[in-house]
Amino acid sequence: MADHRPPVTQRLRLAIRLWVLSVRDMLASAGPVLLLAGGLLAAAYWWLDPQPPRTVTLATGPAGSAYAAFGQRYADALARDGIRVRLLATEGTAANLQALRDGEADVAFVRGGSDDLGADADAGLMSLGALFYEPVWLFYRPAALWPHGRKPTAAPASPPALTSLTQLRGLRVNIDQPGSGVPDLMRRLLDANGLTPQALQLSQQPADAAARALLAGRLDAIVLVTAPESPVVQRLLTEPGIALADLPQADALARRLPFLQTVTLPRGMVDLARDLPPHDIGLLAATTALLTSEDTHPALRQLFAQTAQQLHGGAGWFNRARDFPNTRTSELPVSPEGDRAINGTPPFWQRYLPFWASNLLERMWLVIGGLIVLLLPLSRVVPPLYTYRVRQRVFRWYARLREVELRMDDPEAPATELLDELDELDRVASQITVPLAHADELYALRNNIEKTRRRLLSGRAAADHPASAA
Repeated sequence: MADHRPPVTQRLRLAIRLWVLSVRDMLASAGPVLLLAGGLLAAAYWWLDPQPPRTVTLATGPAGSAYAAFGQRYADALARDGIRVRLLATEGTAANLQALRDGEADVAFVRGGSDDLGADADAGLMSLGALFYEPVWLFYRPAALWPHGRKPTAAPASPPALTSLTQLRGLRVNIDQPGSGVPDLMRRLLDANGLTPQALQLSQQPADAAARALLAGRLDAIVLVTAPESPVVQRLLTEPGIALADLPQADALARRLPFLQTVTLPRGMVDLARDLPPHDIGLLAATTALLTSEDTHPALRQLFAQTAQQLHGGAGWFNRARDFPNTRTSELPVSPEGDRAINGTPPFWQRYLPFWASNLLERMWLVIGGLIVLLLPLSRVVPPLYTYRVRQRVFRWYARLREVELRMDDPEAPATELLDELDELDRVASQITVPLAHADELYALRNNIEKTRRRLLSGRAAADHPASAA
């Protein structure tokens, strides 16, 4: 039996043409709705600005300090998310705070007790959470406490220990460099003990230089306020001939200066094998927070707060695991991003999506949800529009067919011309391509063309041979 079906290439060409036309009609029908959704989404994206800058400035501290070490760890962590952290080296916490005020830094390490934090809160500075304790390390040479710097002949074998700040009277004491915040803190401590700065021989050298001067005997004591990870602290804790002051009055000083807290350096914490220190040492400590400005992109604030959870959530010399970061000891208002990262539960999609996608979803989900609610009723218009476009390809030829029918009623209209128009109309109709769901309308058009042709032929035959027609 012969196969009278069209060739495969012709059937394939027809199928592709049908598919292209269907896609075109669907896009044209849904175009207004999609255009509206795209416009609203673009406007929301521009307004919300969900993607942060790729570069952020973090004010740290002097080279070799704990702040500088932590800054490098933040830079390494954020680099994995495609954010470049520019580390701004400063003299310390006071300079960091000033860099935030001047807009030179986006994020900074700032120690508690800095001046005028209330005005900073009004100016838009906020906290991303408290990160760690910074003890007030008072290292001294015990030999300097002998009267007049010399051991008396009848004195006991061991020199006296430094147990009060009043024992610093007349000694050569370094209180760190300007901009570190330590000089202001030390002046408050001296004032609480009834001492004036003139009662001591004060100097303001950087930590490294001061440590070398202390070891060389050019200084009697130095004051550092830094994390125990500081290389200078690590060195002085194990240096022979250098002692760390144990202040029995630490509780009283913390009550007078509320931004300070009492912490304990446990026995053997520095070196268990050598039993350093040989006993618990009570220290004063300030809390260092990660501060930022309200002008910093919210996504960057969130990323820094989440990174702080990773870097500072473990146990340390003066805290247990998960004591930091926290929002309890922050002197400035905590930003929503910091509070959510520390006290809240991160969205589940952050565990599966990269930072840019997770951030985009978190900041745009309300807009996307609103668009879905808006588009649901509008989407009901798409099917009727699609049907109208497909049927329009067929129905528009009925206007031409009607014109032919109207001219058929005119006896003077040449039949040959009308037949040519019907043939042309039938040829055009045979080339119309519609989906199978609307094929009946196409065949109805061709059937009506054929009926009109027959009626025209029968009518003209009757006019030409009236007797035969009768």
